[in-house]
Amino acid sequence: IFSNNMAELIRLYDKNNSQSMLDEIVKALDKDAVIIYKTDTMYALGCHINSTKAVNRICEIKGIQASKNRFSFICADLSSIANYAKVSDFAFKTLKRYLPGAYTFVLPASSNVPSILVQGKKTVGIRIPDYQPILSIVELLGSPLLTTSLPQEDLELEDYTDPSLIFDQLGHAVDLILDGGLGGYTPSSVIEIKEDEFEIIREGAGDCSDFN
Repeated sequence: IFSNNMAELIRLYDKNNSQSMLDEIVKALDKDAVIIYKTDTMYALGCHINSTKAVNRICEIKGIQASKNRFSFICADLSSIANYAKVSDFAFKTLKRYLPGAYTFVLPASSNVPSILVQGKKTVGIRIPDYQPILSIVELLGSPLLTTSLPQEDLELEDYTDPSLIFDQLGHAVDLILDGGLGGYTPSSVIEIKEDEFEIIREGAGDCSDFN
């Protein structure tokens, strides 16, 4: 997978993906791969959350510093969130109601979150997108997948919704691009849960009317 300078483009279907293909993606993630993949909102950059090497590469691609950015990651299901975040009863009821969906919920981070992703920040963003192929990959991986938006400087809207154009723009910088067809262009809504209150950090694709 890493022998040439361009990413491998893999077609990912909404269902009935071959086990061998999913295994190949997971194997690459275990070997520090950086991937681009579709979610229920936009295409995203991602890697295994325990791969410091891959996290640093993503920071380079985006021109950001890990210490100054809040990262989010995708969990396979509600039960796995509690390994990485402190989930109160109020928070759990909220997550159960709105996930899977186009939301990122910001919760207090647990000690299991790799230090490169928190670096003094006490919270972490959690996603369970309503998009089964990526949840299947995360489940097989047995660990959350870092998720962050594509670098958008110098990109036209089509460049980060159409996987073939994403390949042209970023194929040199990543290892795999999972082509799930056209993606969206509105990011997830970001909601911080503080005790029994909500704070809307960003209004996006998920309906925020219940959180006001």
